[in-house]
Amino acid sequence: MCGTLGYMNTTATDGRTTRWEEHNAQRRRDLVESTLRAIRLHGPGVGMDEVAAEAGTSKTVIYRHFGGRTGLYTGVVESVHEFIWSRMRHHISGTGPMQPAALVRELTDTYLTLVERDPHIYQFVVTRPLGESPVEDPVTGITGRIGNEVAEAFRTWLRSEGLDPRAANTWGHGVVGFVWAIADKWITTGHQRPRADIVDFTVRLFEPAFTNQQPIPRSPERSAT
Repeated sequence: MCGTLGYMNTTATDGRTTRWEEHNAQRRRDLVESTLRAIRLHGPGVGMDEVAAEAGTSKTVIYRHFGGRTGLYTGVVESVHEFIWSRMRHHISGTGPMQPAALVRELTDTYLTLVERDPHIYQFVVTRPLGESPVEDPVTGITGRIGNEVAEAFRTWLRSEGLDPRAANTWGHGVVGFVWAIADKWITTGHQRPRADIVDFTVRLFEPAFTNQQPIPRSPERSAT
């Protein structure tokens, strides 16, 4: 009997722990959403007081969930990454490998849509907070992960075409870095060209490289740089 009661108590405790963790995760998501609204309202230099007011809570609650501005910043970066990749995932998860030119088009349009729709959030993400614990470079953080994901999509296409898949890493990270750079230039020059033009220019630059690939004997895969 004692053993049974002990098992029941452990199960109950585990259940409460799980519910508490889920509650905290949802609370963090809600606070990130409030932060995004505050950034849109007050700009990329938004303060913690303004974030707390938008969330209808105190700075103490935000610090408890994120540890400070750096932790909250990281939560926003994660949210931006999910926005970008959720759109890309929708296109990549089709019935067959996505054509690389189409992938470049979607990636470029997704980045520029973020810049055009939420310039304050973009500026917030690319400006690391100062004066607290170190945090990874936001450009490296976001572009590195998305570069890996895009590289995997390229790798799938290369294999389906009988091409050497070792080019995938170079293509994936190269394209993502290029698109991030032109997005940054586009916002700092005041969107002088329509988004559709920038997307088209980018695709026209990369498409010949994809279409002119020649099948070659495959060799063991290794990371390419």
